[in-house]
Amino acid sequence: MIPRYSRPDMVAIWSPETKFRIWYEIEAHACEAMANLGVIPRENADAVWKAKDVQFDVARIDEIEAVTKHDVIAFLTHLAEHVGSDEARFVHQGMTSSDVLDTCFNVQLTRAADILIKDMEGLLAALKRRALEHKETVRIGRSHGIHAEPTTMGLTFARFYAEMDRNLRRLTVAREEIATGAISGAVGTFANIDPRVEEYVCEQLGLQPEPVSTQVIPRDRHAAFFAALGVVGSSIENISTEIRHMQRTEVLEAEEFFSKGQKGSSAMPHKRNPVLTENLTGLARLVRMAVVPAMENVALWHERDISHSSVERNIGPDTTVTLDFALARLTSVVDKLVIYPENMLANMNKFRGLVMSQRVLLALTQAGVSREDSYKLVQRNAMKVWEEGKDFKTELLADAEVTAVLSPEEIEEKFDLAYHTKHVDTIFKRVFGD
Repeated sequence: MIPRYSRPDMVAIWSPETKFRIWYEIEAHACEAMANLGVIPRENADAVWKAKDVQFDVARIDEIEAVTKHDVIAFLTHLAEHVGSDEARFVHQGMTSSDVLDTCFNVQLTRAADILIKDMEGLLAALKRRALEHKETVRIGRSHGIHAEPTTMGLTFARFYAEMDRNLRRLTVAREEIATGAISGAVGTFANIDPRVEEYVCEQLGLQPEPVSTQVIPRDRHAAFFAALGVVGSSIENISTEIRHMQRTEVLEAEEFFSKGQKGSSAMPHKRNPVLTENLTGLARLVRMAVVPAMENVALWHERDISHSSVERNIGPDTTVTLDFALARLTSVVDKLVIYPENMLANMNKFRGLVMSQRVLLALTQAGVSREDSYKLVQRNAMKVWEEGKDFKTELLADAEVTAVLSPEEIEEKFDLAYHTKHVDTIFKRVFGD
């Protein structure tokens, strides 16, 4: 990803320096395990560890690869330049390139998942704080973009919290599933390397041995990982879309924080645009873009091919870097979001009590009127509000068929806002616990 949408900790996971450091650790731990088993001399394994403080020369490795046309061989050649050719002769013994590449990739994805999980925890904290802050702030709920019935801003934040809490669990499961390694040799049979080497290397790297690696780690794990990231991206867009709607001039129930000196338009000085959530909507598309290629990587030829490789070299860093940035940006947006309770009430009252129509409908049916007739009575008065700008309660009180069934006091009671918020505590308890 470009620096504009990147944060340094996640970018560092995917740097060539980090990759080669992980490759080195895999090879060094494998040598140590083989020495422990008496397969190679201890002094050779110790010699490899003498390079533990070496800063591998990326340019030199690229120079070697230009000749060998093989990245792992280029790295091993460079490692031997530091360790010594004779001392390094047991490095990579019984291993294949995928042992290094796949194990390294999963270490990187696991580290990326740790950052994303921390990001999600930060976002959840911001959502919870805003939910509690606006637990009783009444706003109109909408279906199909049209006024429906009253809800609260707190419930909106609570809904997003619950969704992101599910995503936190998805990320946790995805991290667990991707945290496997393979040091099983050609076609994964361990013919030339003891399975205990794999167990040792994985233990040192915080991974679990892949049960059946067939020379590559099965890509259904990676498909599940990127699918989980794609769902998180969709949830980011879900929240962003709601904020963008609320910031529309005709709505203005909330808006992104507009800092001193900020400019909204190069042409129109009055503009305050929802640029951050629009940006997040676009970034969510990039995150989801990785899902289909990751799914298509599952079907490899026989024990292995490298059709997945070019895909993963792109989607690994790009998707995790993008999602890390997006989660941090969304957390900031939620944390600083400016809420306008007065505008929420004004919007709800724009159609003069119309949003209480269901309560009147239910009251008529409970008073003995058929549902069909009740619907007609309520709808004919509601349409006067839509088409003539009338007041809904006034029209109901003037309708003889309605007042023949409901008293003025009963009609008045149906316009009590508190009726719609009486179970907010119950919902909050479900979301946040006691």
